[in-house]
Amino acid sequence: MGIDDSNPFKAPVARVHDHHNASSFGNFVPEGRRVTAGHGYQWLLRGWEMFRSAPGTWVGITIVLIVVMMAIGMIPVINLAVNLLGPVFIGGIVIGCRAIEDGEGLRFVHLFAGFSSKPGGLLLVGLLYLVAVLLAAAVFGIMVAVGAVGSGGAPNPFSGSFIVAVIVVAAIFLPLAMAVWLAPPLVVFHDFSAFQALQTSFMVALRNAVPFLVYGLVFLLAAIVACLPLFLGWLVLVPVLYASLYACYRDVFFEP
Repeated sequence: MGIDDSNPFKAPVARVHDHHNASSFGNFVPEGRRVTAGHGYQWLLRGWEMFRSAPGTWVGITIVLIVVMMAIGMIPVINLAVNLLGPVFIGGIVIGCRAIEDGEGLRFVHLFAGFSSKPGGLLLVGLLYLVAVLLAAAVFGIMVAVGAVGSGGAPNPFSGSFIVAVIVVAAIFLPLAMAVWLAPPLVVFHDFSAFQALQTSFMVALRNAVPFLVYGLVFLLAAIVACLPLFLGWLVLVPVLYASLYACYRDVFFEP
């Protein structure tokens, strides 16, 4: 008698082969391509369409992801794993997005698919991101402390030194976000190393600064709306955001 392998909680074994020659996806462009400003809006629109394909599953995935991240975040020291595990969960979500495109549909277990598909590379992306976050926090703390000592008092959020520290940290986090944003699908689907994926993601985001600006502004407007009422709109906006990440990857790394 064969072994029944129908465990519903088992992470799906994703088909993560490279789509260099898949006509349905177009030709893969390893260095990425430049797109026009309007594509930034189209990424979110495509994310919304993917959300509509399975809204209940998407909301369920979002709730579990938020609960898991909050639970980890409340544990001292262990809370650092939030940054470490983020790319792994995103890796699973983009696998789910690929399943939607392939006509297989999104399943709840796709949230954990990153733990069985290139987990080492995804964890390394998370580790590098975590190190960068800690360095940025250290820079911010040092600048605020120096400013407080110079003024002879406690840190003042309205002081010039505090404002400068915020600007410096923002200047660090912007390229960091650019580097991390598209790294998971490159690791999962194309066997990029963590370093190569981060570098490629940054360069592609830099090359497409204008559509990314449009993307960010539209998302900001949607985020304001999502806060009403009682932030419940985020149960829709979060999955749309992650699905739009996949849409962005598909757009900038494949020739139509």
